[in-house]
Amino acid sequence: MPKVDCYIFVNTASIKPRSPKNSFAKFLVKWQRSHGRHDLPWQEVLDPYRVWVSEIMLQQTQVVTVIAYFQRFMKRFPNVQSLARADQDAVLGLWSGLGYYSRARNLHRCAQDVVNLHGGKFPNDFQTLQTLPGIGPSTAAAIASICFSKRVPILDGNVKRVLTRLMGYGFDLSVNSNLRELSGLALELLPGSEKDMPTYTQGIMDLGATVCTPKNPKCESCPAKSLCVARREGNPLAYPVKTKKVKRTTQSLWMICLMNDKKQLWLERRPTKGIWAGLYCVPVFLGQEEFDAFVGKVSAKKLSYLEPVRHALTHKELILHWIQTNSFNAQKLELLTQAPSTGGAWVDQKSWRVLGLPAPVRKLLEASAS
Repeated sequence: MPKVDCYIFVNTASIKPRSPKNSFAKFLVKWQRSHGRHDLPWQEVLDPYRVWVSEIMLQQTQVVTVIAYFQRFMKRFPNVQSLARADQDAVLGLWSGLGYYSRARNLHRCAQDVVNLHGGKFPNDFQTLQTLPGIGPSTAAAIASICFSKRVPILDGNVKRVLTRLMGYGFDLSVNSNLRELSGLALELLPGSEKDMPTYTQGIMDLGATVCTPKNPKCESCPAKSLCVARREGNPLAYPVKTKKVKRTTQSLWMICLMNDKKQLWLERRPTKGIWAGLYCVPVFLGQEEFDAFVGKVSAKKLSYLEPVRHALTHKELILHWIQTNSFNAQKLELLTQAPSTGGAWVDQKSWRVLGLPAPVRKLLEASAS
């Protein structure tokens, strides 16, 4: 690639764009120091533990939602050692409502590995970080660049949007070779000095979150507007390009809330795979026929049917049929549902409120208990 003072950006099907090296990093670092976000709770100290927890929480979840969860999590588990010692149910309980619960299980396993394999300290290099449970390239890059000033590019969803618009990169990011090329271009944009890496990485995340937003980008407020191909073209919403669409499906679940004469609920642990894996839940059935069979076996009567509740997941929409009763044969229930892998138990209100429960189930239980 010839070294010139400026690049001509072309976005065609045959010629791929070049990166605006040097200028972008300078603009971005200066902008972040004066206009970036500096009041997020995980920014108080550039601690790998806090950055790691925030990055995992922020996957598929908005900052405004994460802040309260992060603060509660830090109060309960202020360091990686306390998290490693914790019971997984306590971790899932604090995670309840954030969704994508495999993140919480990996978070717990990762903390244990950091303590047992790395002496309680996070590795400072990009490659070793990726050997830890739940840490992929983007999270590893965030930790390495923000906490250890390593020259590695982060490439989360916000950053992909910023870079594709900046460089007019109109190639399909669902194609792995294009994604790898974008990663290479991101590397070219990094500041030459390692001391600027924490500010640069935070800056590009801030830019994607507050200025170069998905639907209403504030192009005139962008520090890189003079370099941006998408702004020059007048069509920033054309980027990024990702043609692979997520197929959404609908699934109905039948759920029964059983309460005994002591006001205790019958809860079971969900299987380790599938929806709500590893969480506690009321008995769940895939169809009304399966539900009716269960009702007959435990002699359940006086069933109260609530209006079905819709709950959206990433790839599907759930229709939850919620039924509750306090009239059933408890002995038959206990014999029927004490499977070794999932098990079941009577749980009082004080206890189930701190367990890891699926968010819609928690809401329904709260409504039932009120």
